[in-house]
Amino acid sequence: MSVYVFWGALALIAYTYLIFPILLALRGMVWRRPVQAADIEPTVSMIIAAYNEADTIAAKIENLLALDYPPDRLEVVIASDGSDDDTVAVASRYASERIRVLDLPRLGKAGALNEAVRASRGEILVFSDANSMYAPDAIRALVRPFADPTVGGVAGNQRYLSGKDAGQTGAGERSYWSFDRLLKRTQSRAGNTISATGAIYAIRRTLFQPVPEGVTDDFVTSTRVIAQGYRLVFAPDAVAYEPVAHSSDIEFGRKVRVITRGLRGVLVMRELLNPLRHGFYAVQLLTHKVLRRLMFAPLLALLAANFFLWDEGLFYRLTLLAQLGFYGSALLGWAWQGTRWGRLKVFAIPFYFCVVYAAALLATWNVLRGQRITRWTPQRQKGFQS
Repeated sequence: MSVYVFWGALALIAYTYLIFPILLALRGMVWRRPVQAADIEPTVSMIIAAYNEADTIAAKIENLLALDYPPDRLEVVIASDGSDDDTVAVASRYASERIRVLDLPRLGKAGALNEAVRASRGEILVFSDANSMYAPDAIRALVRPFADPTVGGVAGNQRYLSGKDAGQTGAGERSYWSFDRLLKRTQSRAGNTISATGAIYAIRRTLFQPVPEGVTDDFVTSTRVIAQGYRLVFAPDAVAYEPVAHSSDIEFGRKVRVITRGLRGVLVMRELLNPLRHGFYAVQLLTHKVLRRLMFAPLLALLAANFFLWDEGLFYRLTLLAQLGFYGSALLGWAWQGTRWGRLKVFAIPFYFCVVYAAALLATWNVLRGQRITRWTPQRQKGFQS
């Protein structure tokens, strides 16, 4: 029995992390669907839901005002979701025809986004986080693919800032997003990228549908584009920068929230898992958003089965030692938090990997017991440093 569990778990892990990315790369080389992008200037509404962002909102607005895009074609709508700090006061200093500030009661992020969209006027809706800073040409790069009438949404390129104070999980976070960025390129080249990240993405206004509570808003909003028969493509030149978490505790809590809401988002958009209707995209979604998030199960099964196979030969002994070595590196990464040793990738990446899957385990339990996360309290570093 242990042999079947071991090889079954190993096959699932290998498919998710090795075989599937290779399939994506091959498909991207063989099956190409180019986007007919062009330099266009549609009217754009930047949508930001903010809760207690007094320390970052001024820098965000200054960043947006400095973007290389016609001022008369870019508006910013900031929806304060019942902030009890100075978010509204700080943002209101910039209020103008271009900058609109909504002082809302506490609705939750979904409600704040929905109100901001109702108050907006642009042909293209761009969604962003309060602490995401855009490259000067980010909006131009983000709207270029909309020249193609088959494109309904565009996912931008989120990048994490490096720095000596980036925190224990910083190296792991940046490595993960480098891998994710590669997948987005190959997915988009042959059809659709799976979903967008909340830091920077855009959809046609006509395709927006109100965001339900308790889900990852960027996932549901961007994948609804695909559900309506349009393409969701990746724009690598549309760059937004974010700082990584300074604390593994903050990162763990954020991951639990994101994965809990993400799994609920998949349940809401489960129609996209039908391969008869959505073809290869359904396989992408199942692998990337379900199997990868539930990978803690085969990982634990592989380790447990391996213990029972110690006496079955050298191969099983080596695989067990390799697993124990990996988790031992993660344990050292946890023990050496805040030190130069802890920032080494040999310790930081295994530690980040374990943080993610511990969060995924808790998030899965949240979904199974019906817990919804509809409110969020951002835990930011003071200010924003590029």
